[in-house]
Amino acid sequence: MRAAICRDYGGPGVVRIEDRPVPVAGRGQVLVRVLATTVSAGDARIRAMRMPPGMGLLGRAMFGLRRPRQPVLGAEFCGRVEALGPGATGFAPGDLVVGMARGGVHADYAVLPANGPLIPKPETLSLHEAAAMAFGGTTALTFLCGVTQLRAGERLLVIGGAGAVGSAAVQIGRALGAEVAALTRPGNTTLLAALGAEPLPFHPAALTREARRWDVVLDTMDLPRRTARALLEPDGRLLMVAAGLGDMLSPLGNALRRQKLHVGMAGETRADLEALADVVARGQFRPVIDRVLPFDSIAEAHAIADSGTKRGSVVLDLTG
Repeated sequence: MRAAICRDYGGPGVVRIEDRPVPVAGRGQVLVRVLATTVSAGDARIRAMRMPPGMGLLGRAMFGLRRPRQPVLGAEFCGRVEALGPGATGFAPGDLVVGMARGGVHADYAVLPANGPLIPKPETLSLHEAAAMAFGGTTALTFLCGVTQLRAGERLLVIGGAGAVGSAAVQIGRALGAEVAALTRPGNTTLLAALGAEPLPFHPAALTREARRWDVVLDTMDLPRRTARALLEPDGRLLMVAAGLGDMLSPLGNALRRQKLHVGMAGETRADLEALADVVARGQFRPVIDRVLPFDSIAEAHAIADSGTKRGSVVLDLTG
């Protein structure tokens, strides 16, 4: 089978397609034929070992000191169940599924826990859309409905509204009844307006000099904390998606401040995926696709993820 191997940390060119044996499903596992996957911002961060401030050593401890411990990256996919290992239940060969993984799905085949974050593919989504639903969708849902409770009528500002997480947050925020605005570059205004957000030029420092303030600011782009806080109402909540070490410690002081800073992790459980699938079924979230590339173009997909200009997700098609 084909697998995208990342043997060293570095630029997009360190990712190479190699031939590997097809894995065998062990006890409690399913073997999945990966039909489509994405190169997410998280994949690009791991490949480059580009961690948020203060997180470099922790990142290497988690992912590998000198090179990736798991050389096959990939966090989300859509695929078809090929076989079940001993004791695996809940699926049958031929089932179309959507899942999340901590690496290993940038390949034609992958083995995953049958009781893990793996659910039937939503019928309303294409294979490519289904492959792109999990990373951005569960992150946005976790922050807006778990880390904080966004309420109807509140004002939500998404910093970086056109990416996978940002575009999901815009849609989910609208579904929750919030008034949504998004900071973005000029080329993304039509997209964000179509998703239901008020597009605002990406000039955060200039925006802080205006009178407008928001109840909740969701930052996907790691703005300086002082700038992000200046966009909040006096009792607003700042949600940091790409939090550095200092940001992770800041919530300890929330009791002393009216403005609250929150950090968190994307939901990675089956329950998180099922909750997201319910949002999809209600027509309240549809993943945004920047483009679809053949699997052999994975280095190009990493370069697009590095650019910071992608709209939604870059999808890799493995059916060819």
